[in-house]
Amino acid sequence: MATGPGVTVTAVEVGKMIFEDTRLSANRNQSCATCHAASAGFADPDVSKANPVSEGSIAGKFGDRNAPPSAYAKFAPAFEQIMDPVRGLIYAGGQFLDGRRDTLEQQAKDPFLNPVEMANPNKQAVVDKVQNGPYADQFMAVYGSNVFTDTDTAFDRIAEAIAAFERSDEMNPFNSRFDCFQKDPVQYPLDTQEQMGLNVFQGKGKCANCHTLDTDPVSGKILFTNFQYFNIGVPANPDNPANKANAGFVDFGLGGRLGAPAENGKFKTPTLRNIEKTSPYMHNGVFDTLTEVVEFYNIEEKEFASPPPEVINDINPDVDFLDLNSQQIEALVAFLKTLTDGTGLCF
Repeated sequence: MATGPGVTVTAVEVGKMIFEDTRLSANRNQSCATCHAASAGFADPDVSKANPVSEGSIAGKFGDRNAPPSAYAKFAPAFEQIMDPVRGLIYAGGQFLDGRRDTLEQQAKDPFLNPVEMANPNKQAVVDKVQNGPYADQFMAVYGSNVFTDTDTAFDRIAEAIAAFERSDEMNPFNSRFDCFQKDPVQYPLDTQEQMGLNVFQGKGKCANCHTLDTDPVSGKILFTNFQYFNIGVPANPDNPANKANAGFVDFGLGGRLGAPAENGKFKTPTLRNIEKTSPYMHNGVFDTLTEVVEFYNIEEKEFASPPPEVINDINPDVDFLDLNSQQIEALVAFLKTLTDGTGLCF
């Protein structure tokens, strides 16, 4: 990037530099982009069902969840309780799969200090690396020449820069084939199979009950999520390092975070944008393909399925036995692939 007199740098540009900087980890080998790569819909390109969670900066250190994509995360509201006309008082929103942070700025700080992620010992270590890095001048141009005087302030500004990039059009482009279809369905129609898939999505498949087709009031686009929390009966993944280390490991999701057994097994509904690129799927990466995911939703009486649900209580009835045939499953998968960014021809 050009620098010098008359050249203006933005928080978004600085945020991208920070996002892609591997120096900001304990062993200088992991950046935000390592686990949130543009090529993978801003998810981790190096994971699979057999290796479902990201390895940290320190070799052999793993989390216990499949990293969610950072794309479109900016649209998640703060974690809150809302009144649902059917379910009553429920939880929605927040960052991470369990909503434990309200904002992108709060979320951006956690990986730096997480011992199984970037593993820095403290905030000062992160601030020092930015201050002594190749873009320190640009950082000060955005946040002031005295930004490094106070560690807490500098760390806050680092998180703000990352959040600025995460809010940018680069991470939220809305330029899929579906977006062209939404813009002008006559000029940019779905093919016959994709249209069948959309019909299944809206109808028999019940997908739109949670991955809603409502237009977001801010972006004017469809986000394919209501940001609410559900237990859908996902089985444990024996390839998850947490399960390998402890056969009895159970990820209680929202319930574990809140200490609320009624919320056990519930995770935030993700966006389906770029879903083609973000395998493996579910909080523990137990499914490799979209076809496997749809076939899982098609199972009758998940409480008695083999393998069984990781958490049995309060499984969402909308995901029980959809009675889809193979043609409908293939069509639904074809439709989901129209949500991949960069495929729209109207931009």
